[in-house]
Amino acid sequence: MIARLKERIRRDRFFPTWTGILLNPFYFARKGLAENIGLMAHHLTGRILDIGCGQKTYEHLFVGCTEYVGLEIDTPGNRISKKADFYYDGVRLPFPDHWADSVLISQVLEHVFEPDSFLREVYRIAKPGAKVLMTVPFIWDEHEQPYDYARYTSFGLSAIVKRNGFHLIEVQKSASGVKAICQIINACFYKVSTTRYTLINFALCLVLMGPINIIGILLGIVLPACKDIYLNNIVLMIKPLH
Repeated sequence: MIARLKERIRRDRFFPTWTGILLNPFYFARKGLAENIGLMAHHLTGRILDIGCGQKTYEHLFVGCTEYVGLEIDTPGNRISKKADFYYDGVRLPFPDHWADSVLISQVLEHVFEPDSFLREVYRIAKPGAKVLMTVPFIWDEHEQPYDYARYTSFGLSAIVKRNGFHLIEVQKSASGVKAICQIINACFYKVSTTRYTLINFALCLVLMGPINIIGILLGIVLPACKDIYLNNIVLMIKPLH
């Protein structure tokens, strides 16, 4: 029974279903990202480079790709735990100019200390006309310490994208208003209450975090929308043809 529950939670981790409401402490954040990446996935085709690929969580969404290449920064831990095809030094992407047809960068930019240099590298390896889909947190806890350097408003993100040569196509915000507030409460509960015991963690999710997810869903229906408080930016941009 526990094994089946673990497997269900693993599947629901990044693509939460109804069970995620009760058992996923990051329900609103993960659901918002999955939905928005899914809606924009058809823009990315051909050879897709996933920068910061992790376990290539979103690969199956890109039905128009001919080759899906994962990239991670070169650390001993990443070589063991990540599903990357290539690793890089954090300075220069290990690909020639005009190499990628499309690029996915999900939840990476906040860990980049020099974002302009990073985006110039993305611009260099992208083909003219290549589309880039990028997600970046706005409200989120400090994580992967000490490699957590920045948060971006939609305006700041738009400015940094444009000054590095890309044209903006679309900017979306995920999990706004009361959903963002409930998500931060659950993220706090998760950090202070998680134990090494699986059954206790399940119980804590059901008792503490599940009800807050339900409250967030219900209040999100009845309360006015507030787009200025949100969890993540989702940006679709393009490298100009000329």
